[in-house]
Amino acid sequence: MSSSAGAAGGGIVNSGTVNGGISFWFTDDGLPAVREPLTGDASADVVIVGGGYTGLWTAYYLKKAAPFLRITVLEQKFCGYGASGRNGGWLYNGVAGRDRYARLHGHEAAVRLQRAMNDTVDEVIRVAAEEGVEADVHKGGVLEVARTPAQLARLKAFHEHELGYGEKDRELYGARETAERIRVADAVGSSWTPHGARLNPAKLVKGLAAAVEALGVTVHEATPVTEIRPKHAVTPYGTVRAPYVLRCTEGFTASLKGQRRTWLPMNSSMIATEPLSDEQWEAIGWSGRETLGDMAHAYMYAQRTADGRIALGGRGVPYRFGSRTDNDGRTQRETVEALRDILVGFFPALAGVRIAHAWSGVLGVPRDWCATVTLDRTTGLGWAGGYVGSGVATTNLAARTLRDLVQQDSGQGGRTELTDLPWVNHKVRRWEPEPLRWLGVQGMYATYRTADRRETLTHSARSSRLARIADRVAGRG
Repeated sequence: MSSSAGAAGGGIVNSGTVNGGISFWFTDDGLPAVREPLTGDASADVVIVGGGYTGLWTAYYLKKAAPFLRITVLEQKFCGYGASGRNGGWLYNGVAGRDRYARLHGHEAAVRLQRAMNDTVDEVIRVAAEEGVEADVHKGGVLEVARTPAQLARLKAFHEHELGYGEKDRELYGARETAERIRVADAVGSSWTPHGARLNPAKLVKGLAAAVEALGVTVHEATPVTEIRPKHAVTPYGTVRAPYVLRCTEGFTASLKGQRRTWLPMNSSMIATEPLSDEQWEAIGWSGRETLGDMAHAYMYAQRTADGRIALGGRGVPYRFGSRTDNDGRTQRETVEALRDILVGFFPALAGVRIAHAWSGVLGVPRDWCATVTLDRTTGLGWAGGYVGSGVATTNLAARTLRDLVQQDSGQGGRTELTDLPWVNHKVRRWEPEPLRWLGVQGMYATYRTADRRETLTHSARSSRLARIADRVAGRG
């Protein structure tokens, strides 16, 4: 582990475990040097607030489409400080809110959204290769496993549901076929889609930032935006004025003036093991390097990293009172231990493995759990996000959609297939004030965990009623 990560994290969970330091993904090259902050009032054609995937992809596609545009990106810390540098490295075709969009706009509209997401996985891989971004990409697909009878019933229903959205290349496996891919303890079945890849998220965001700068986009880091209003992005160092102001802040949206209840910053935590030995990999399998998930209500997600570790995540402390965010990824000991328990439960052969790194980050959750892309043509204000943890690919589709919306509004383009997707200009109500949202989120995830425990103990093929109650309270689905 690099010294820069340890210093930034400022703590040890157990002997040899780096806690924080933004994330494990920065340990190869260290944290990036911070670009110059804004030094006074400025103007642009488009100002983008947020230097994560959404903001950088939007700058990239806008500048490629219209090289004459003056584009400025404002980032409060450094590009990739938020979810773009801390996520699980799942580049896959999931999109939050698809079923709701099917109900609102019809099944075919949701199918078009799903097809666009399928294509987006390959689009990210294509652009990364074209721009020379080495992000440890391996397209092994996504394998989601069931380990109890109730999970198996949900898995089969999920598999059929995905087929209904046109994913004809998805495959359903029994216990033996699952073990031939990855030997997960107690796995009774799985569903696999080819529309997914593993990557190193920090390498992707660093490479994307460099590509954007090379195109001529101005990137100011260490420049927190405190307020967004029509044609203005306000910072402590000056105001950037532009006809279009695009908010791309995801889990940090609540820190902006007037946005406290727009999206809830949901916390997710991860661990990374030390590199595994050849013998340990032989015991596990996983030669296809699929990304790995499960069908629990409080689900996990994992990948086999390029340097031979397992990086695994799930919900720790799901939400901090008042929409607060973490301090550089520091993670509670109890969360690290809970994630380690999941790791060993999946792979008992790793009971003695050392956890090398632990970290956390926030993702954006709208009240109806639907990702959205919006441009208000009366004000020039736009935004994209609310990915609910599926942002590695969704950010790319959102950015291309924002590009088309800006070009349409400015007279440089017309309607496109992307601007007609059902998530465009979707409106959602705000979250409840405190303490209601804190109590609701804490209760929701406590209920999901209880439901998982009951399903494990009872071996029933029926999903726990508790989970269905939690879904209704949360407004999911």
